[in-house]
Amino acid sequence: MKALTQTNFKFKNQTGFYKGKVRDVYFIGDDILVMVVSDRISAFDVVLPKGIPFKGQVLNQIASKFLDATADIVPNWKIANPDPMVTLGVNCQSFPVEMIVRAYLTGSSWREYKNGAREICGVKIPEGMREHQAFEKPILTPTTKAEQGAHDENISRDKIISSGLVSASDYLQLEDYSLKLFKRGQEIADKMGLILVDTKYEFGKKDGKIYLIDEIHTPDSSRYFYKDTYQERFDKGENQRQLSKEFVREWLMDNGFQGKPGQQIPEMTDEIVNSVSDRYIELFEKITGEKFQKAKSENIENRIFENVSNYLGKL
Repeated sequence: MKALTQTNFKFKNQTGFYKGKVRDVYFIGDDILVMVVSDRISAFDVVLPKGIPFKGQVLNQIASKFLDATADIVPNWKIANPDPMVTLGVNCQSFPVEMIVRAYLTGSSWREYKNGAREICGVKIPEGMREHQAFEKPILTPTTKAEQGAHDENISRDKIISSGLVSASDYLQLEDYSLKLFKRGQEIADKMGLILVDTKYEFGKKDGKIYLIDEIHTPDSSRYFYKDTYQERFDKGENQRQLSKEFVREWLMDNGFQGKPGQQIPEMTDEIVNSVSDRYIELFEKITGEKFQKAKSENIENRIFENVSNYLGKL
C-alpha cells in the first residue's frame, strides 16, 4: 500500500504554497485554495517518519461530510472535492487560535489535571474528577496556532481578547459557533453509537464574514468513545475504547517518545503502519455509516494533479 507524504504541484494560476504538518495548501489566485490532505501523520506536534496509507482520504472525506452537515450553523470554506484527498475552497484569513471543545476530562486535559492543574485556559475544573469523566457541560480551552515544529499553547479567552489576537466580538462569535458545531457533532455521533469527546475547530474571515475552515470531526481533530461500553468501563476505572489519534500517542509514549528534545521516534514497522491505517478506516465507517472505498493508489500524485487541474479548468 502506497502513502502520499510529499507533493510538489504546479497548478495553473498558482500564486503560493504552504506545507502544514499534514496538509499541503496551494493558493490559486487570491480567492481559492487547494488543500491536499496527505498521508503524513503527526503526534506531539512532530511529523512521524512514515505515512499512513488512505489516511488522507479518510480525513478529507470525513471532513467534507461534516462540513456539509453543519453548513446551516456557520458558512464554511468548502467549494468542491475534485479528488478523494483534496478539498478546493475559499481562501480566508485564518484566526490565530484553535477552538478546542471538551466534554470529558481526558487526553492532555487529564494529564494536566493529574499533575495538579485545576484550571485550563481560564476554565476552573472541579476537585475529585476522574479520568474520562464528563464535565457538567462542554468547556472551551483554546490554543494558539503554532508554526510547524512548535507546540500549540493553551490560552484563555481574556488573554486572546486583551492581547488583540482576536477582537471581542469575533471571539464571542467563534465561541458560539464552536459550541453549536460540537452539539451537532455529538448528535451525529450518538446516532452512530459513538460519543464525541473533544475536538478542535479553526475559523477564518473573508470580506468581513467568518467561515469554518480546515477539517472538522476527523480522528486527527477529534476523539470518540464507544457509547455502549463507556459507563461500564468508567465505573471500573478502565481505559475507554476510543476511535481517535490517541492510540498513536499512547503507542509513542509506551515506546518512550513524547516529542521532547533528545527523544527518538520509535521504529514504525509495516505492521504498525497498517494497523494505524485500519484504525482510520474503521473510524470512517463507524462515524459515517458508509463503507470506505479505497481510491486507486498506483499513481496518487498524477491522479490528484489531473483531477484538480480538470476542475480548475472549469472555473
